[in-house]
Parts: sequence; structure tokens; C-alpha cells
Amino acid sequence: MKMKKFVSIFTLILSICLTTLQVVKAAGPAPTTSGTASLRGVVKFEGTAPKAKLVSMSADSSCAKQHPSPVFAQEVMTDAKGDLQNVVVFIAEGLGDRKFDPPTQPVMVEQKGCMYLPHVLAMQANQPLHVVNDDPTSHNIHPTPANNREWNKAEPPGSSLDESFAREEIAIPVKCNVHPWMHGYVAVFKHPFFAVTGKDGSFDLSSLPPGTYTIKAWHEKLGTSTQTITIGANETKEIGFVFKGM
Repeated sequence: MKMKKFVSIFTLILSICLTTLQVVKAAGPAPTTSGTASLRGVVKFEGTAPKAKLVSMSADSSCAKQHPSPVFAQEVMTDAKGDLQNVVVFIAEGLGDRKFDPPTQPVMVEQKGCMYLPHVLAMQANQPLHVVNDDPTSHNIHPTPANNREWNKAEPPGSSLDESFAREEIAIPVKCNVHPWMHGYVAVFKHPFFAVTGKDGSFDLSSLPPGTYTIKAWHEKLGTSTQTITIGANETKEIGFVFKGM
């Protein structure tokens, strides 16, 4: 009787051990992650900013009546502290042959008040671009790329369309042939490490693999500024870019 009881207990313990081993084997080893880095900073404008050009929308009354106050071109936009808006900051070199899948979430540009909002946007190659016409008048959106397929599509009021760009290009001019004052830019990248500065001129490139990188800041009128930086795992560094008057 004792022997039978011993065998039963032994069999139970062996069964539990084998089950546990199978679960561990199925789950595999715990995933290991290497530390990533972050790069942040501010883009400044130094000197006297050029006077913004007044935009006349008198050719289309449906555009003009949406703006009780004067409208100015968005070419060089700074605040009282010199923070520079609409600068594209990005990794230009250092990622090697790494591949990055494009996001499925679209990037949106609005035609609102007969202007492009945002004026400058950035996205990955093959990421969807969703274009919306929120105005009571017809537009057409006409990117004029050098390294991508050119397209020109009409948009009646309240309509939208979806497109994409297959290759990296910094940056693609966009215009509306119906309203000649409407201009914007789309910067297209083969990786996700880019940002467009807001009103405070700030940018944040997070989740970077550790390494040595060439960082560029691009502005539609002021050109390009370049820095090289080395950043380690779990490290955060701050850098700044300064553009001067033309």
C-alpha cells in the first residue's frame, strides 16, 4: 500500500514538472530590450526676422470672408524669444541599413480658411496622407516632388482624399492651383526619427537606437543646419539649432 502511494505521489510530481517545463519552453526566454536614447532641443532664429508678407484672398470671397483680420504668409514664424516654428529636425545619417515599417495611422492636412494646416508636416514613406477640404470652396492639392510621383487632385467642399509617397524626400512643395497663395511642404522619411517644431521651437526625437548621428534641421526659407552627436543607451541629450536672418 505504501509503495502504491509513493508511486502515485511520484507520478503526480513528475507530471507537474513536465507541464511546467512545457509551459516555459512554449513561452520562450524573457525578451531582452536594449536601452534607447532621446534627443531634444529648441530651434532659434537670431536677428531681425523678415517682415511677413500680407496674403490677399480677394480673388475668392468665400476665402476672404473667413478672415476678419489680415492673413500673413507662414514662411518665417518666430515668437518674441526667437523660437522658430515649422522647422523639420531629423536623423540624416547613422541608422545604417535598419528598416522601419510605415505607420498605418494617416497623417492629416486640412485645407481650412484657404490655407494648408499644418503648413509643414512630416511623415514616413508609404504612410497614408489624408487630405481634407473644410472650406466652402473647391481646392486642388498639387504636390510637386523631385523624387516621388507627382499628382494633382481636385477637392470639392467637404470632401477628402488619401494618397502616399513612396520615397524619402525633404521636402515636397505643395500648392493649390485654384488659390495661388496656398503653399505648404511635406517632408517624407524612410524612418520614424523626425519632428516639426511648434510655436515654441521645440523638438523631441525619442526611442533612438544608441549611436553616432548626423542631425539636420530644415527650413523652407532659411536652409539647412547640421550637427553630429553621439548618444548612448538610456541617455537624453539636448542640442540647439540657430538660424540667422537672410
